[in-house]
Amino acid sequence: MLDPTAAKSAKRVAIVIRDLGATSECEEGRRMLFCKTVLLFVVTALAEILGCYLPYLWLCRGASAALLVPAALSLGSFAWLLTLHPSLGAGRAYAAYGGVYVAVAVIWMWRVEGVIPDRWDLLGTALAVVGMSVIVLAPHSR
Repeated sequence: MLDPTAAKSAKRVAIVIRDLGATSECEEGRRMLFCKTVLLFVVTALAEILGCYLPYLWLCRGASAALLVPAALSLGSFAWLLTLHPSLGAGRAYAAYGGVYVAVAVIWMWRVEGVIPDRWDLLGTALAVVGMSVIVLAPHSR
């Protein structure tokens, strides 16, 4: 049985998810902000992954050291993109970003590295995204 606080939070999350389909101008704005934030998280994750993947290619796969230049630029972009994340509090914003990062990393593994995600990859990704959603959509007191 859920405790009353958890039940109330679950109900609020369900209402927010339901309301994402609403068509009022205010709701449309919220949906757009949510989509822009997720897109920003995806771009940030790509910058971070690329900035780390290129040195990996150099160190472990014998690629050219010239890859360190775009890697540094990508990591610089990653740091700048972090400053654009919504101010839910730095910890909350980074935790929410982390859920998106996990999903993007698994997609990267599949599409760039050619490793097909197994059920455990998919389950872990789903848990990370659900956790991120709880952090973002929960009715925080501050």
